[in-house]
Amino acid sequence: MTRVLIVEDDPVIVKSLSDFLEGEGFSCAAASGQARALELFAENEFDIVLLDVSLADGSGFVVCTAMKSMRDTPVIFLTASGDEHSVVTGLELGADDYIAKPFRPRELVSRIRMVMRRAGKSRSVFELGSVRVDTEKGHVTKDGAEVFLSALEYRLLLTLINNRGRVLSRAQLLEHIWDAAGDFVNDNTLTVYIKRLRDKLEDDPQDPTIIKTVRNVGYKLGE
Repeated sequence: MTRVLIVEDDPVIVKSLSDFLEGEGFSCAAASGQARALELFAENEFDIVLLDVSLADGSGFVVCTAMKSMRDTPVIFLTASGDEHSVVTGLELGADDYIAKPFRPRELVSRIRMVMRRAGKSRSVFELGSVRVDTEKGHVTKDGAEVFLSALEYRLLLTLINNRGRVLSRAQLLEHIWDAAGDFVNDNTLTVYIKRLRDKLEDDPQDPTIIKTVRNVGYKLGE
């Protein structure tokens, strides 16, 4: 699970951002100021840092410099300061990306994953028993033979992979995949696509080990 440190002094933003990222399968910790951010960073391993420039306690620029001197963890600046000087300063201090508030949460998730791929910190190949999924190439194989998935089937599989270790309700799955093929997806359609995926990936679709049903809750990726 990708571990994110959010350094932001607005508790409303921290709460909404943490809730959204955790819903996308990330693990979040938060600090409201410079001292606490550096303390958390020194004591824990994070995969990426989301850092506001303007902090009530300290400066995001100082935090970025200090963090980069400890280890090369990717940093994305989140700020309302969209002026060219702030952007240039942040990037010169070693920030990996810069996104201005207000931002769209799904755009931020996309930028996080892009920065992590660029930094070589994003795992792109997953082994699910005899199934191998290469998310960078969009390639799925079973016992070495290519498995052809529709756009919606692939999006469904990626959603489960990105949330491995978590049980996803049918409503959560529908929210993630409804626009994958540009078509409306209802609860019955989800059932059909779960069955299609199992038919293509499972050794025994009647006794699935990859896409497991959690009774009265939803689905999860098998260990």
